[in-house]
Amino acid sequence: MKLFLSIDMEGITGLPDHTFVDSGKHNYERARRLMTQEANAIVEGALSSGVKEVLVNDSHSKMNNILVEELHPEASLITGDVKPFSMVQALDESYIGAVFAGYHSRAGQPGVMSHSMIFGVRNMYINDVEVGELGFNAYVAGHFGVPVIMVAGDDGACKEAEALIPGVVTAVVKESISRSAVKTLHPQKAHALLREKVAKAISERNQIKPLIPPKTPTLRIEFVNYGQAEWAALMPGCEIIEGTTTVKFEAKDILEAYRAMLVMVELAMQTKFC
Repeated sequence: MKLFLSIDMEGITGLPDHTFVDSGKHNYERARRLMTQEANAIVEGALSSGVKEVLVNDSHSKMNNILVEELHPEASLITGDVKPFSMVQALDESYIGAVFAGYHSRAGQPGVMSHSMIFGVRNMYINDVEVGELGFNAYVAGHFGVPVIMVAGDDGACKEAEALIPGVVTAVVKESISRSAVKTLHPQKAHALLREKVAKAISERNQIKPLIPPKTPTLRIEFVNYGQAEWAALMPGCEIIEGTTTVKFEAKDILEAYRAMLVMVELAMQTKFC
């Protein structure tokens, strides 16, 4: 049995604000260690439940945060960017399930450091379903018939997961007080919870259905300002919906939609605010 673990940073135990997730800030090195320890707890729980292989995909920012020398020796790691499928790189039909850990809620929603890919995104939609990183990644997993069996992070991320994926197992390691303040478990208690929850998720995996994406999805991304929409619309196949800051892309499948989203947000980040 193989398990896929996509691990972000904002939803890791004990992390309340940007000083932990920005590589130039003073708390970042502490956060890397906490992130690695959280991955290890999930790997341990998976291995004790009969999983033979765990692939860990570092899914935050430049995606080179996990300390490989401190990662569980039985785990494999994807680290660094550029990755064609970013947070779900190498996920395919060979996995019994996917676990999303360290996740946060989508843009515009309550939750610690909530956002969707970049801070210039106000909303993202697949057809009429509003998604953030969690939802979009779950659709890619569903394309391969792989269920997201567990989501760990703050309470906002877990509520978002439960609304999208019936039966998904969630592990709330901290509760949001504001976008930059949390009530958190101690890491030792969080690790015990994660081991327990991943074991439960693996045992119940056949009761959790993949989130199946539409066959030919329409991707819409609403940006904060018009300049971001202009940059994103430079990608062939994109158009700005008149009178809005929303850019639309008609995709042949969810994989094309996902890669389009990556290009659109990278372009949008070129926008200057002066």
